[in-house]
Amino acid sequence: MTRRKPGGPLPPNKHKKEATARQSQKQNAAGELRIIGGDWRSRKLRFPDAGGVRPTPARTRETLFNWLSFHLAGSDCLDLFSGSGALGLEALSRGAAHATLVDNNAALSTALRSNLRLLGSDSGTVICANVDTYLSQRTRPPFDIIFMDPPFRQGWLATLLPMLDAQGWVKPGGWVYVEHESDLPAPTAPASWQLHRQKTAGQVTYCLYRVAQAAGRSE
Repeated sequence: MTRRKPGGPLPPNKHKKEATARQSQKQNAAGELRIIGGDWRSRKLRFPDAGGVRPTPARTRETLFNWLSFHLAGSDCLDLFSGSGALGLEALSRGAAHATLVDNNAALSTALRSNLRLLGSDSGTVICANVDTYLSQRTRPPFDIIFMDPPFRQGWLATLLPMLDAQGWVKPGGWVYVEHESDLPAPTAPASWQLHRQKTAGQVTYCLYRVAQAAGRSE
């Protein structure tokens, strides 16, 4: 059997096969998310390598959901810039009644629906839309908890925080979680929001705000 010497040119079909293999590998590239608490604890889920997704790290999620531990049961949550679904799915695992997950990437939205089916959950709604378009007009009751981990260096919070407040997206007494760059000033929150908790981990600062109760309403 004649063997081709190493270093020689590849046959044309070899070039095509290798290019196809590289493209397939790129298309199949995926990240992995592990749910860290609740009914689905330790479940691992896959999501496509699309849209520059950077799921909220496990340690940060643990801190956040400790902060919210007495407020999750039966809550109605909104996960904006959902990406992998790390926050919305974690909330469902820990007792939220429903989570709406919004992301403008079609591949990620498809993966979110697939992962909800994989978990056997009918308590999540996935909406493939731009976040600012979704928030521009509220047509449903306000949420108990909103999670917002927008892409960095794009100025999203300056636009969306006032929109959340003006459109009444959060119930009085509800909660808003925000992540932002630790080397930038904290976003200006609406006057009716009170900073409840804040922590910095490396390049990310994460904050939990409490929305003021309605007049005459007690805890």
